[in-house]
Amino acid sequence: MFPKINEVLYIQIASADEKEEHKEYKSRIADTDDDSFLIEVPMQQGNSRLKRLFFGEELSISYMNESGVRHYFNTYVTGFEEDVVRLVRIRKPLPDEISKIQRRSFLRVHASLELAIQCEDLTRAVVLTEDIGGGGLSVYIEPDVKVQEEQKLKCWLLVPYRNGSIDHVQFEAEVVRIKKLESGRELGMLKFSQITDSERQKVIKFCFERQLDYRMK
Repeated sequence: MFPKINEVLYIQIASADEKEEHKEYKSRIADTDDDSFLIEVPMQQGNSRLKRLFFGEELSISYMNESGVRHYFNTYVTGFEEDVVRLVRIRKPLPDEISKIQRRSFLRVHASLELAIQCEDLTRAVVLTEDIGGGGLSVYIEPDVKVQEEQKLKCWLLVPYRNGSIDHVQFEAEVVRIKKLESGRELGMLKFSQITDSERQKVIKFCFERQLDYRMK
């Protein structure tokens, strides 16, 4: 059922950027343990460019079994190992999470969180998120907030946890795409451009807790 060592994996990366999300990368399993696969740094199909992955980044993976049947599973980056070459550690799926049908449901959750942003001209605003994941987030943009595609933003996110504690997550983001809504507002898709692993872990912790809440309902 599970792919084996030296098996080729085909990878797509969760992204607010539709062009990026449709790119396919190829990697190979270098090692495995009870909880993880260690894979080589992915290489883009067609031009052989290496793709740098980040902690918490969400991946859709497919591989061919011995019978030639393609299988799919979703996972995310859990760490890195320095061997002869750099390896990426990804979460090993549970057997029932492997499917013959591609399911692009990543660890991205709907959440209305307060996000303070500072634009390049130093203007500031507070917006609400629509969803959030390990690689970025979407936010509602009111008409009086001037944000454009490819703009860089400094951001401070208020993250509440189930135990009642609150964390502040600081990062820089790039506006990948802006979608106009019928309400007159806009929905901005942001990807993390600069974020520390410790700050990204806070976001991922919130996403796991929110997913658990959904499953318990």
